[in-house]
Amino acid sequence: MEYTELLEKQIIGRLKVDNPWWTTGATSDFFRQMSPRLYLDIFVPLVYDRNTRRATILMGPRRVGKTVMMFHTIQKLIDDGVSPQNIIYISVETPIYNKIYLEQLYNLACQVLSKSPTQDEMYVFYDEIQYLKEWEVELKSLVDSYRNVKFVASGSAAAELKRKSDESGAGRFTDFSLPPLTFYEYIHLRKYSQIMIPYELETSTYKSKVYKSFDMPTLNKLFIDYINYGGYPEVVFSQTIRENPEQFLRHDIIDKVLLRDLPSLYGITDVQELNSIFTMIAYHSGDQFSYESLSKESGVKKDTLRKYISYLEAAFLIKVIKRTDDNAKSYVRETQFKIYLTNPSLRCALFQPISESDEEVGNMVETAIFAQWIPRQNADVHYANWRFNPKKQGEVDIVGLNRAKQKPNWAVEIKWTDRFFDRPGELDSLLFFMERNNLNNALVTTINSEGVKNMDNVSLVFIPAACYAYVVGENTIKQAKESYGL
Repeated sequence: MEYTELLEKQIIGRLKVDNPWWTTGATSDFFRQMSPRLYLDIFVPLVYDRNTRRATILMGPRRVGKTVMMFHTIQKLIDDGVSPQNIIYISVETPIYNKIYLEQLYNLACQVLSKSPTQDEMYVFYDEIQYLKEWEVELKSLVDSYRNVKFVASGSAAAELKRKSDESGAGRFTDFSLPPLTFYEYIHLRKYSQIMIPYELETSTYKSKVYKSFDMPTLNKLFIDYINYGGYPEVVFSQTIRENPEQFLRHDIIDKVLLRDLPSLYGITDVQELNSIFTMIAYHSGDQFSYESLSKESGVKKDTLRKYISYLEAAFLIKVIKRTDDNAKSYVRETQFKIYLTNPSLRCALFQPISESDEEVGNMVETAIFAQWIPRQNADVHYANWRFNPKKQGEVDIVGLNRAKQKPNWAVEIKWTDRFFDRPGELDSLLFFMERNNLNNALVTTINSEGVKNMDNVSLVFIPAACYAYVVGENTIKQAKESYGL
């Protein structure tokens, strides 16, 4: 048997293994038993959309459930009456597919199924497409050539994938970002949503839907659990992984990104240097940084640091948050900024789990709350920090800017204590910022306390940090639905 014929036979065998529904009529029990991400209801309509001839690109960091979402989508198609023989799944990272064009794989699958590649209405899923060089050129050509086929692709190098999608797939690709679990999703996957009670918060100037809980001890325990383990679906459901998060999170997520993905994408030669920079950032997530201080502490040149930070952002491991001053104006020279992990459980993988009373809990609560904001498209969130002289300085943790007016719409001070509920006048920086920017209301998080404190023509809304993370996570998913017209 000739080599080409043997290779083709092996590829066909692999396709049959990866597409069990061709014979059984359903995806495997392993995937069907998994609880779906709440983003599935947003993603599926994009796959069904044939009115616009576009491929759907599912992007996101490693292990957030992209492959599982593909299989849940395939099962939804089958449940809705699409023939299982009209659905093809191809994992591009499979070694046997190395250096084989996407079109060849598609045509070979159609040959197995006795389908016409150009005539039959097919759904084709390419998983982990970033492993194929110039995938965007090939995929665009497929979209143009096969008008009856809906192509769906996934990839883990989120920002690089999006850059190539924007550059080569203009008008042919629709991007969909799947973030790590929000706290809202985490609570629903753990089946604790019944302890949350929605109510309408009303102040002198606005009304807003928020939540309280009739069991704050349980909710706070779940929140700390989310901070330590909650970003990734597999960790939520596996006690084995939770007992050894370093093995799963560090080796399967962090190390693969730092040691394989980023070096191959950007030609990084000193991976140890990149790894040490990320470790330093992870330990101090939520702190204010400058390239000057980072360079002194790490011994890495500032220009190299800028590249590393942009690469880590591209891999969706960190998020840089820009600074404004006391008048919510951007600094002309961006010398200082904050960096947050996109999910706090990354820190647990590198170091150790935290408890409610640990010294680091404040920064991790802040990181967890920023993690609810980061997935939003065009979320213009900053922090305010100013210094007039050594005695007059201050900071506000989150500021939502109105770019058109160059004014803040809202402000949030993140605290992991109930102290300020009893002593709101001690929130000097927040009250100063509100006065400077004519803000009538601001929000302050606590551990357990909730309520509105009216003082000197302003209102401070106190809400437990876990409840605030929950409502921001819910609104992030709602915003995603709205952005896709759902």
